[in-house]
Amino acid sequence: MKYVPLILLVSSFAAEAQTDSTKRYTTTVVKGAPPIIDGVLSDEAWNQVEWAGGDFRQVNPNKGKPASVQTKFKILYDAKNLYVAFRCYDPEPNKIVKRMSRRDGFDGDWVEINIDSYYDKRTAFSFTSSVSGVKGDEYVSNNGDDWDASWDPIWYLKTSVDKEGWVAEIRIPLSQLRFANKPELIWGIQVQRLFFRNQERSQWQYIPPDAAGYVHLMGEMNGIKGIKPQKQLEIQPYVVTKAETFQKEEGNPYATGSSSAASFGLDTKIGITSDVTLDLTVNPDFGQVEADPSRVNLTAFELFFQERRPFFIEGNNTLNFPVASNDNNLFYSRRIGRPPQVAAVTDKLNDDGVAEYVKPKTRTTILGAAKLTGKNKKGLSWGVLESVTSREFAEIDSLGFKRKQITEPLTNYFVARAQQDINKGNTVVGGMFTATNRKIEDPMLDLLRSEAYSGGIDFLHHWSGRKYYVSGKGMISHVKGSEEAIAETQLSSERYFQRPDNDHAYFDPKRRSLTGTGGQLIIGKKSGNLISDFGVTWQSPGLELNDIGFLAQTDMISQWLWMQYRVLKPKGITRWQRYNINEWRDYDFGGHNLSDAYNVNAHAEFKNLWQSGGGFTYRIRNASNADLRGGPMLRYPRGYNFWMYTRTDPRKKFSVMINPELNWGNENYLSNFNFSLSMTYRPSNALNISLAPNFSTNMNEMQYVATAIANGENRYLVARIDQTTIRLVARVTLMITPNLSIQYYGQPFGTSGRYSNFKSIGNASASEYSQRFSTIATNSLTLTDNVYYVDENNNNIADYSFAKPDFNIGQFRSNMVLRWEYIPGSTFFLVWTRERNGAFYDSQPDHANYSFDFDQKGHNVFLMKFTYRFRL
Repeated sequence: MKYVPLILLVSSFAAEAQTDSTKRYTTTVVKGAPPIIDGVLSDEAWNQVEWAGGDFRQVNPNKGKPASVQTKFKILYDAKNLYVAFRCYDPEPNKIVKRMSRRDGFDGDWVEINIDSYYDKRTAFSFTSSVSGVKGDEYVSNNGDDWDASWDPIWYLKTSVDKEGWVAEIRIPLSQLRFANKPELIWGIQVQRLFFRNQERSQWQYIPPDAAGYVHLMGEMNGIKGIKPQKQLEIQPYVVTKAETFQKEEGNPYATGSSSAASFGLDTKIGITSDVTLDLTVNPDFGQVEADPSRVNLTAFELFFQERRPFFIEGNNTLNFPVASNDNNLFYSRRIGRPPQVAAVTDKLNDDGVAEYVKPKTRTTILGAAKLTGKNKKGLSWGVLESVTSREFAEIDSLGFKRKQITEPLTNYFVARAQQDINKGNTVVGGMFTATNRKIEDPMLDLLRSEAYSGGIDFLHHWSGRKYYVSGKGMISHVKGSEEAIAETQLSSERYFQRPDNDHAYFDPKRRSLTGTGGQLIIGKKSGNLISDFGVTWQSPGLELNDIGFLAQTDMISQWLWMQYRVLKPKGITRWQRYNINEWRDYDFGGHNLSDAYNVNAHAEFKNLWQSGGGFTYRIRNASNADLRGGPMLRYPRGYNFWMYTRTDPRKKFSVMINPELNWGNENYLSNFNFSLSMTYRPSNALNISLAPNFSTNMNEMQYVATAIANGENRYLVARIDQTTIRLVARVTLMITPNLSIQYYGQPFGTSGRYSNFKSIGNASASEYSQRFSTIATNSLTLTDNVYYVDENNNNIADYSFAKPDFNIGQFRSNMVLRWEYIPGSTFFLVWTRERNGAFYDSQPDHANYSFDFDQKGHNVFLMKFTYRFRL
C-alpha cells in the first residue's frame, strides 16, 4: 500500500482517553516552627493541614483502576520553603525495594511531586524521592513531552520505613521554583508513585497514558498567599589538580612520560528576577566527564556525540531547535570548546633533517560562557547563550627552539531562543537565532568561515482538546568567509556541489558567502489508541549550520508517515501492546528519488514483566549522493532489515536484554549482522554491575575506498569490505550513601576491516546492478609498501594508485569517579581516566585470532576537583 488516506490521521475507531475532573488541594502557611526534615512526621506543623490522596488510580498496568497500594500527602509553605510529606502505604514493608543509584537513577520504590509553579500548563518542576534517599529532579517542558534530568536544584530529602510502609519528607527552597509576584497563587500539582515490585505507577490526579499531554491535565493547589519570588544567588568556585602519565618518546620534549597542572574556575547562578536566571562560567572544567564511545566512521558524514558537560547539559531544552531529525539542530553545544580546527605541523623532519615536535592540544579553551533564561507570567519563555573561546596556538619544538603556529581564532558564539504560549498553551510560536564570529587575522585560518548566522521560526497548534496538532518550522542560514573557506563549504560532505551529475547546485570557486533554507511541516494525532503523524522536511543545498549547530547532510526533501495502534492496559498475557507502521521517501532538490522504504514493528510487555519486540524494513529504493565523496549518485540494490529484542524482568537481581539485527541486500551486495547483549546484576541495593557486549560483522561489496585520477578522469573506487567489530561497555556503581558513590566505566573496543574485490564505478545509477561498476582484475593490481598500483591497460605502467584501506584498531577507555555531594550543591571528585591504543587482531596475516594488543603505555589522568556552592 503506497498511500494511506489522510482520514486515518484524524480519526480513530477506538475510545479516546477520558480524563477526570480537576482535583484541588488547599495548602496553608506554617504557623510556628517549620517541620524538621528527618523522615519522621512527628512535627506539630504537619497537624496544620489535612492529608490528601488515598484515592490514587493506576496509570499502568490497569489503566484507571484504584492503586493496589495507596498514597497520601501534605503540603505546607512559609516565606522561604515548600514542605511536602508523603505517606506511602505498603502492607509488606519488608518487601519495599530500597535500591540506590546516582542522582536521577529512579530505581526502586519512589514517589514524586510535579509542580507547575508558572501555572502555564506547559512546564513543571519534578522532585522524586526514592525510599533509599536518592533524589531525582527534572524540568518538564512541552506539556510533558520532555523531562530534562540535567536540572539539579538544591533541595532536601529524608525517608524512613515503618510498619505502615514508608515516609518521605522534603523541603524545597522557593528560590528553586519560578512563579509570579501575585498576592495569591494557583499552582498545578501532581503526585505520582512507583510501586516497584508490581511495576505499578499510580497518580493523585488521574491522567490516562493515552491522553494528549500531561502538564495541562494536572491538579491544582490553592491557598498560596503572600509569598514573594526569591532572588537566587549561588556562587560555586572550583579547584582542580591533575597529574598525567603516558608513553615516553625519546627526544620529544612534549612526551616526557608525565605532567601535572592545577587550575581554578567559577560557576555562578543569579536569579536576576523571579522570572530570569543568569548562569555564568569562567574557565569551566570538564575533567570528570565520561569519555565518548569508541567508533570508526566509514561514512561520508560527521559523527554525532552527545553533550556530556554539565554547564551545557543543564537546561539545554531551552535552546533546542531540532531540524529534520533528533541529531540535526541549530545549536550543537559541542562546537564550543571543540578541538582546534587547523592542523599543526606533525612530528616529522624539517628541511634541515631535524625532528620537529608538536605540543598536543585536545580542545579549545573556553574563556567564559553566560546563559540567561527566563519565563514570564504571560507565557513568554526565552534563553540566550554567549560564549567566547580563545585563540589557540600549536607550540612546535625543534632542538629546543620553539615557535608557535595558530590553530584556532578567537571566536564568539551567540544563541537566542524564544517561545510564546497562546491560548493556555494550545498554540506555541517561537524563533531562534545563532551567530558565530571568528577573528581571522592569519592566512593559516583562511579555511575557516569568518561569520555564520542561522535563524528559525516554529509553531505548534493543537485543537479538539489537544487530540490533534499541526507544527511547522522554517529556517535560514548565511555564512561568509574567504574564497577558500566558501569553496571548502561547497565541496564538503554535507553537500558535494562538485558532483558530476549535480544538475541543481553548482560549485563556484569565487563565492565568498553561501545561503540556504530548510523547513518542516507535521500534522498528527496524539491521543487515543490510534496515534499518527505525517510530515515533510527539507534542507536546501546551501544550508549550513555546522559552525554552532549540527547538520549531517543537505540537499534533501523527506516525507514520512507513521501510525501506531496501542493497547495500554492488560490484555491476554500482556500488560500493554504497540503496533507501528512507517513509510518514508527521500528526494534531492533535483527531484531524484534517493529512498523509498516501508517498516512494520511491534512491541509488548508481558505480565511477568518481560518485554519483547521486533520489526522489519523493506527498502525498495536506496541511493546516495554522498557515498562516492563528490562522485555521482550511487544506486544500491533493494535492501532488507530485521531486528528484535527481548528483555527480562528488571525487578530481578539479574536481568538481561538481547538484541539481534540483520541487514541484507539483493545481488548479495550487503550482509550485516549485529548482536547486542546487556546484563545487569544487583547483588545488593547499593551495588549495580552492568556488562553490555556487542558483536557485529559487516560485508559490503560497495564500500567506498578512494577517488583516483587516471588520464585526467576521476576513478571512483569501491570494494568489498569484511569488517568485524567487538565492543564491551562495563559499568560498576557502588553507592556508599545516597550522596557518596564510586563508579567505574570501561570500554574495550576493537574493529578490523579487510578490503578485496576492488571495483571502479561506471554508470552509478544503471538499472542493472552489474552495469554500475567494472571489477579491477587481480593481475592489474600491484601492492607495494601498502599502496595499490593499478595498471588498467596491462602495459606495465601504473595508471593510478591508492592507499591500502585495511584497518586494525584496538582501544581501551576507562574512567573511575568518586563523587561526594557533601552538602547539597557542593561536590568533591576523585577521577582516574585511562586510555590505551593498539591493535584488535594479532599479527597473523589471515586475522585468525582475536587479540587486544596494546603496544603503548596507557595514558593515565588523575584528577581531584573540589567545588563549594555559596548561597547568598
